[in-house]
Formats: sequence, structure tokens, C-alpha cells
Amino acid sequence: MAQQAAIPAIATVAPARPRPRWVRLVVYATLTLFALFYLLPVYVLMINGLKSFQEVSLSRMWVLPSSFSLDSFAKAYGKLAPNFANSVRLVIPATLVTALLGSVNGYILAKWKFRGADLLFPLLLFGMFIPYQSVLIPLVQFLQRAGDALGLSLYGTIPGLALVHIVYGIPITTLIFRNYYASVPTELIEAGRIDGAGLAGIYRHVVLPLSLPAFVVVLIWQFTAVWNEFLFAVVITNNPAQQPITVALQNLAGSQIVEWNVQMAGALLAALPTLLVYVFLGRYFLRGLLAGALKG
Repeated sequence: MAQQAAIPAIATVAPARPRPRWVRLVVYATLTLFALFYLLPVYVLMINGLKSFQEVSLSRMWVLPSSFSLDSFAKAYGKLAPNFANSVRLVIPATLVTALLGSVNGYILAKWKFRGADLLFPLLLFGMFIPYQSVLIPLVQFLQRAGDALGLSLYGTIPGLALVHIVYGIPITTLIFRNYYASVPTELIEAGRIDGAGLAGIYRHVVLPLSLPAFVVVLIWQFTAVWNEFLFAVVITNNPAQQPITVALQNLAGSQIVEWNVQMAGALLAALPTLLVYVFLGRYFLRGLLAGALKG
């Protein structure tokens, strides 16, 4: 009995009580209302894109069409199709090259410390805060002179615009990869060094296979930024045959007659690629953002 009395009592933790059903219903109803409010622009674009030119008006923009027609979408697609192809030609190399450069920069800054690295990283991030408007004139002059010196057509072309997006995308992609690689155990890098791998070998065989979450974040981020960008596109691609879809969408506005139905159908078509990316890859985007959130 004395031994039994000496044994301390084991504390028991009461299980958490489930929330009442009405609380969950209120939460779900609130989230549903927020989602519907967020989707209102898509609703307006869709219903007005399905209207005829005679039926569309600002006073009836919320009203459903009396008869559904895809003529506005067909007309908008006919005008935007060449520029849609230009945007694809722009966004693929700009996104892939920026992601690769950001990955290499983040790997070196996170795992290969060198003299001046702590100064170089803030200076590199400073590029994120430079307003686009402040560099337009020197940027155009640089593209013209660099193109003439190299014998290339940079100003007014898709390759030149892609180069601009690559340079402007390096700071944010470097930041994302650097924070992600900071969470990679240093022991893996040391093991690679012991096996005789150098900087490039460790990156290729150790770091790169672990980089999928960060690459997903960067690719989605950069794809969205490049696809939706307008200022650089309208300034640098002065040739209508080279302009991406955002500039062509702005050109749908007529000088005297504004076809609201065609414009809204075109806006929905232009937004469709980024919308689909976030619908199908949004959960991977959030997982990638959280993957390197504990260190860095």
C-alpha cells in the first residue's frame, strides 16, 4: 500500500470538445460569401461576354443575358490569338531562365558563404523596390545600344522584353530560393563535400532534387507576373506584331465605339491561363511558400 501511495497519479488530458455545428455553419457561410464576393469580377466578365452588342450596357452589366451567344468570345479570340502566342513565347523562357538563375543565386548565398555575401544579398534585393517608371528611358536606350553592339534586335521584340523580365525577376526569385535553401540541412552539403563534389556537383546531385517546392512557387509567381505585366510590354514592344496579350487587350477599346462585350470576353480569355494555374496548382503554391518559412 505504501508503494502504491508513492506512485504519482498520471494526469489525464480531457479530449477537446468538438465545436457546435452552428459554429461550423457560420464559418462556412462566411467563407462562401467572401468567395462569391471575390468572384464577382469573373461573373461580370462572363455574363457580359455572353451578351450581344445591342444588349450590353453599363446600367445592365449585372443582369443575365436574354440569350447566350459566344460571338463575343469568337471575335475577341480572333483579335487576340496572335498576341496570345506572343505571350506564350515571352512567358516560357522568362519564367524558366529566371527560376534557374534565382535557384543558383539562392543556393550560393545560402550555403556558400563568401566575403561580401551579406552586402551583396541586400543590394540584390534592392532591385525589387525600383519603380518600373523610373528606368523606362535608360532601359530603352540600353536595349537599343546593346542590340546594335551585339547585332541583335532587342528593342521592340519579344526576346528583348523577355530579357527585361528575367533581370527584374532575379531579386524575388533569389529571395525565395535563398530562404528555402536555408532550411536544407547543412549536413547534406558537408556530405557532398566529403564525397568530393564541388559547388556545381552538390547543386546538381543534392540541392536540385530537393528544390521542387521552391521551383513550383517561383514558376507560378513569375508566370503570373510576366503574363499580366503591361508597362514594359507597351513601352518595349512598339511593333503590334510583337506585343503580348495585355497590350492587345488594351487595344480592343475602340476610339469611337466601345464593344464592352468583346472587351470583357477578351479580358476573360487573357486571364484564363493564370486562373487555371492557380486553380490546379494553388495548393502546391501554398505548400512551397510554407516549405522555407521556418528558417532564413
